[in-house]
Amino acid sequence: MAYSFVENRVGLPAVTDIDSGVTMPNGTSAIPTPPATLGMVARAFDPVYGEGEFILLLGVASTEVGSLVSYNASTYQTALAANTANLAGPVAVAMSANLAGTFGWYQIGGLAVMKKTAVAVSPQVAIYQSATAGRVMPTVATGKQLLGARAANLATVASGVSTVIVSINRPHKQGQII
Repeated sequence: MAYSFVENRVGLPAVTDIDSGVTMPNGTSAIPTPPATLGMVARAFDPVYGEGEFILLLGVASTEVGSLVSYNASTYQTALAANTANLAGPVAVAMSANLAGTFGWYQIGGLAVMKKTAVAVSPQVAIYQSATAGRVMPTVATGKQLLGARAANLATVASGVSTVIVSINRPHKQGQII
């Protein structure tokens, strides 16, 4: 993936980079390297996957490229998406092997390459949170559907393949069904 920003913003870390941030004078913790700010959203283009939308978030340990993370919309802290039903909240796809305490871009719009479990994915099906934190699957699981996400593959993706392309539009985990 070779995403390039399409907006007139100079100095942003590349979509696949990890930013250790800076600590301001008299500061107690790091912030993203300016001009980047936590929670900022930017658009970028890739010649294969087209245009995507990305949000700058605070990383968590064990993140891999393509991991599904949930994030707090107030603190911008990420966590690998947990295997919990009816846990409504925004999710995003990691663009780097980000670490705890560092900053990175996470995809929230466009065609995303997501980590999946060892299950075949039929074309154009709904996507669900898997039992493996940070991964997705096509198998129906009550309360675990990713809203705003659908498999974008045109042919079945074999169970031995570790990723699937998913069309996402500000995806969220499914909330409680009443």
